[in-house]
Amino acid sequence: MTQVTTYNDGKVLRGEVDVVREFPLVLRVNDRELVTLVASPHDLRFLVAGFLRLQGFVSHLDDFLVLSVCNDYGIANVRIKGEIPKELKPVLTSGCGTGITFSLPEAAGVRVGGTREQVSVPAIFELMKQLALHSTSYKSHGGVHSAAIGALDGTLVLHAEDLGRHNTIDRLAGEALLKGIPLAGTILATSGRVSAEMAAKAALLGIAVIVSRTSPTDMAIRICDQAGITLVGYLRGTRFTAYTHPQYILFP
Repeated sequence: MTQVTTYNDGKVLRGEVDVVREFPLVLRVNDRELVTLVASPHDLRFLVAGFLRLQGFVSHLDDFLVLSVCNDYGIANVRIKGEIPKELKPVLTSGCGTGITFSLPEAAGVRVGGTREQVSVPAIFELMKQLALHSTSYKSHGGVHSAAIGALDGTLVLHAEDLGRHNTIDRLAGEALLKGIPLAGTILATSGRVSAEMAAKAALLGIAVIVSRTSPTDMAIRICDQAGITLVGYLRGTRFTAYTHPQYILFP
């Protein structure tokens, strides 16, 4: 808890509040220091697994030979079957506090495949409702983002919270990989802005629909359009705006 002084309508009050924790995690892969991830301190194995998955360094659970996280020292030691490229060009993204990626697969040709089912309007609102209900850290002290994976009927499958919205996607991808949960054809709901990085990660996971309470960027719209993803933003009250592929929404 943190000691604070609050001013409210002429009154000065002193008390304690819970605040968001930032946890720097050094990621070492095959004895090589790859990056320092700044994240919330819980469930870091999911974050590490998802980050490596979405960078294209692993794709299956058995690609991991060692996956160990030491919270006391802030170090994740990972050994994978494949090799990390000798030269990596980091890209600073628009994620909260500036995220980092080694690729932005805007033109990678990733596209949602198979026969697409439509998603109903009630299912879209239901998943966003479930996202809000499960965002316990936000309710406690604010300052964090949340994201969820849902089935096309709006049923919640996975949920994650982190101080960075890009980290929430990595966490979902990592938990799904470690638990053997398929993500193709699902809905991704997020509390934050949909950036190019988030859209690209969703495309790599085969996600069919992205829903956000706020706005997408122009690059995110372009990636979703190319990938066949239905992108929905500004979902508030009883309204939302579909930016790409509205034909996959079953309107009343």
